Amino acid sequence: MILSSFVSRLSSLKGFALAAASAICYGTNPLGALHLYTQNYSPETVLFYRFFTAAILLFVVILAKGSHFKISFREFRALVAFGFLFAVSSLTYYASFKYMDAGLASTLLFLYPLEVSVLMAIFFKERIKAWTIASIAVSMAGVALLYRGGDGSTLSTVGCLLVFLSSISYAIYMVMANRINLQMGSVKMTFYAICFCLCFLLLYSVTLGSGLPPLFTQASSWGWGFMLGLVPTVLSLIFMVKAVKIIGSTPTAILGALEPVTAVTIGVMVFGETLTTRIIAGIALILGSTMLVAVKK
Repeated sequence: MILSSFVSRLSSLKGFALAAASAICYGTNPLGALHLYTQNYSPETVLFYRFFTAAILLFVVILAKGSHFKISFREFRALVAFGFLFAVSSLTYYASFKYMDAGLASTLLFLYPLEVSVLMAIFFKERIKAWTIASIAVSMAGVALLYRGGDGSTLSTVGCLLVFLSSISYAIYMVMANRINLQMGSVKMTFYAICFCLCFLLLYSVTLGSGLPPLFTQASSWGWGFMLGLVPTVLSLIFMVKAVKIIGSTPTAILGALEPVTAVTIGVMVFGETLTTRIIAGIALILGSTMLVAVKK
């Protein structure tokens, strides 16, 4: 009995550790992106190498698991849509780093669980409960506190709009993934979504962006590109899937708050971004409101 209880607790601790690791890994996005920006690479180029690396790594994972790559036409259509939304969300998120502190962008991106609740209410008639309205009000108070940068200047409207587009497109992605309910593993679904995402990123880069992604010429560039594909993409996904299986989606979602905290820490410690009491309060309000939604769900 005692041994069984000990094993159960050990398993739970492992699940929480994996959930925390997943969030922390995802929070390292600014670390690689901002270093590559200093080498004059565009957001679409950085994302191309991130997802190209991730696609190769996920391909290897699927092969190692002995899974097949076959998909139906219905799955193909859904995965193309997922890839498009993934491309929009990623591109606008990375582009926002050029207009505002990466830590603040990551915090504002974390509003997507609230946006999922609103979308479900609008399109699927889910009733918005009092605690959801309270969470939205608290998060808006947090956004109001963050709207002025650390030096007192107003945050870039373009930056805020980019983060909003990123979070709302990811929220739509989450709603579609939930409602369509594809009968395939998350690794396989993510692999195909990333592959189609790469196609849309290339299309954007050639038509509206900086052209075909240039070949990296420095070893450090390849290193940061590989890091983005491995840590905030593949490792984050694998850790999250394992955590959900052990402790469930709600505790995993709550520990997802470590993602913007990680991004803020990287921004302050590595890139010298400003952190004031008001900014800390705004971040706390946004994370608290989102965690409330996760707990209630």
